Amino acid sequence: MTGTTTDRTGPRTRAPGRYPPPSVPGIIPMSLRTAHFVVPGGIDDPATPSGGNAYDRRITLDLPGFGWRVRQHPVHGTWPRPGERARAELARTLRGLPDGAVVLLDGLVACGVPEIVVPETRRLRPAVLVHLPLGDETGTGTAAAAALDAREREVLRAVPAVVATSDWAVRRLVAHHGLDPGRVHAAPPGADIAPLAPGTDGVSRLLCVAAVTPRKGQHRLVEALATVTDLPWECECVGALTPDPAYTARLRDLIGRHGLADRVRLTGPRGGAGLDTRYACADLTVLASSAETYGMAVTEALARGIPVLATDVGGVPEAVGRAPGGGVPGILVPPEDPAALATALRDWLGEPEARRRLKAAARARRAALAGWATTARALAGVLDRLPGEPRRAA
Repeated sequence: MTGTTTDRTGPRTRAPGRYPPPSVPGIIPMSLRTAHFVVPGGIDDPATPSGGNAYDRRITLDLPGFGWRVRQHPVHGTWPRPGERARAELARTLRGLPDGAVVLLDGLVACGVPEIVVPETRRLRPAVLVHLPLGDETGTGTAAAAALDAREREVLRAVPAVVATSDWAVRRLVAHHGLDPGRVHAAPPGADIAPLAPGTDGVSRLLCVAAVTPRKGQHRLVEALATVTDLPWECECVGALTPDPAYTARLRDLIGRHGLADRVRLTGPRGGAGLDTRYACADLTVLASSAETYGMAVTEALARGIPVLATDVGGVPEAVGRAPGGGVPGILVPPEDPAALATALRDWLGEPEARRRLKAAARARRAALAGWATTARALAGVLDRLPGEPRRAA
């Protein structure tokens, strides 16, 4: 998850019973313990929304309901490959924490710098939150990627607890890095139930919410859409355009070469009311990623009763899930397969009965989604169980 892909600025509707009773505004009970949370700088920047940033912001708000006051420590840098200034800032931040402090580190910051993080495990009580394994974000097959993968392994083996954002990610981290399964825990993202999306005409308005990067696979979506131009549809791609400018340029060129400039729009990042408006108009949400630990854009769509068409990768099937009656609220297709994506799009656009079933399942799944309180409760449980004393050097 670095994953994902959406910005959750602004309020959302909270389902009754999903959150602990609020405390007096502005007052934090003295009984709360403190967790120091090391996060990437720019976590609140609306120009660079991501699922990881949204997750970090939300658990910061919700952990106090489960006994943990959170003190954020943003560290700016080109994570997971920071420059010297960022490395020095992270080292200063960790050195400045008191002995025995509980520290939650975002894996994007922590996993690429074992020489900074691992020595601090001898005096701190750290847990690492992995939104997306580094190899899934950066790819494999090069010496640089292998080195980064080895650095992540060193960090995750050194800390007493690792938190992943899906059951699939737990299994992957345990198997790939040889971790003790008892130290790796799942805390999947929650979802805030939102008003049902009215859509446009029930069929033709497609929405892709994802940063424009090769991993999110917008080029495969464009290739698929190019084969169904005989049917009526429009597709809006909402997400940051700056993480990989070269890829964004190639994607624009691909859209132009297929003559889709009037039907596929890259509108950049949107948050709060702007993102809500896009979801309200959507008839189907599409995600063509090659790797996802969960897929927060999936549950954001389902929280509005919008069916999804997504690639069958990582934790996406967990996010799609099933409605209480057993119906599947989405279509899963193989990754890296524009032809399969095109077939699914044609089925959606041309089969009214299939659309009816998917919409009914999406609305039923909406009512059964877990809230963010479930996420915060799981994460608080991990912090509660951290060893009472840090590992000491021999």
